[in-house]
Amino acid sequence: MSQSPLNGHVAIITGASSGIGVGVARELHSAGMRLVLTARRVEKLESLASELGDCEVVAIDIADEAAPQRLVACAMERFGRLDVVFNSAGIMHAGKIEDVDIDQMCRMVKVNVEAATRMAYTAVKHFKQAGSGHLINVSSILGTKVRPGTGVYAGTKYAIEALSEALRMEVAKTGVKVSVIEPGVVETELQNHFPVHPKEVLGIANPLLPADIARCVRFVLEQPAHVRIPVMMVIPGEQAM
Repeated sequence: MSQSPLNGHVAIITGASSGIGVGVARELHSAGMRLVLTARRVEKLESLASELGDCEVVAIDIADEAAPQRLVACAMERFGRLDVVFNSAGIMHAGKIEDVDIDQMCRMVKVNVEAATRMAYTAVKHFKQAGSGHLINVSSILGTKVRPGTGVYAGTKYAIEALSEALRMEVAKTGVKVSVIEPGVVETELQNHFPVHPKEVLGIANPLLPADIARCVRFVLEQPAHVRIPVMMVIPGEQAM
């Protein structure tokens, strides 16, 4: 079996303490990448780093304005290079007008839009100076459509779609790549606080697993230098929405 072109490369993974972030960390590690893992829950990060090896753990709130630059500096100090940023950290709140907590919604905007934007620009600036690199932003199927109760969450993902496309256009003639992943319903902690899980609402018995998204991320990253995959939507077969 041939060696992955990702072997020896370095990635920052935000939201690495659970769900898609963990799945991507495992997949990229299996491709030979060295990782900077970040989230707030240090015990989860340390457990994953212990499982994988050759990882750096940075327990930080991604909404901290200094977080993105700290992560880039960590990658450079520990590994001497940075090739990929998987911009995955996010939260989800949704509900009816009468029930929503407006403060929670605004916190979600801060994490899903402001923090993701800071990470994205910090990554792309670094990649432009280095002459290469790949930013992958995590959106959602709800970055392309809306259903009742999800307006603010969908709005944060529409923002990621617009940001990703604008950045892609800016770096089109450089060695820097920008992609966005749009998952459908994935079995993660993201929706655990809902009274009824979205998979039940949508009638999905077999949602995606984080490993499914991770394989797609690896596919995007392993393409030759001249190939761009700006957008990839990945949904379970039962998801008609």
